[in-house]
Amino acid sequence: MRKPTIEELKAEFARLGYKWFDFMGVAIRSRANVPNKFDDLIGFVDRDTVTWHTGTTNAGTKPLLKPSNPKGVALVCPQQVIDGWELGLHKGKYLAWKQIKPVKYWRDNDLDRIAESGGEVYEGIIGINWHRANESAESQNVENWSEGCMVQNDPNEYETFIKASSESGLTAFTGTILDEWL
Repeated sequence: MRKPTIEELKAEFARLGYKWFDFMGVAIRSRANVPNKFDDLIGFVDRDTVTWHTGTTNAGTKPLLKPSNPKGVALVCPQQVIDGWELGLHKGKYLAWKQIKPVKYWRDNDLDRIAESGGEVYEGIIGINWHRANESAESQNVENWSEGCMVQNDPNEYETFIKASSESGLTAFTGTILDEWL
């Protein structure tokens, strides 16, 4: 997937009627939707710069085949959630953007290896966080690292993001999830 420039990203936000913030997260879901791979983009806007990293907005194979919720695994709908996350512990373990406002999501329950959108839209606070995969090495496969969260696969890039978030002076963070458009 091509990484949008800041100008292209601003234009897409304007087209969608989304608000632009000086510091925010942006996730772009790939049209390719390669099962169990980090094929999406996770970006962080800091003023007039956007830094892109590989990541996922899709659940990995294990939760897709055996969801922890009987209705299926979560898949976040494209949307903007203003002040939807704060710095907190992901599963009580390490610093992440922890969900504090409801998000819209689908449930994928066809028990195959592909995260699919569509169907009934749910809304709630269900632990949809922005976090990392492995703490010490770049992950190649999603596996259990995501059940609907925005997940970065490179721990060093993730630490840069968390440090910038901590130093931003913000207490809540805006995240925008987009479908690939370029």
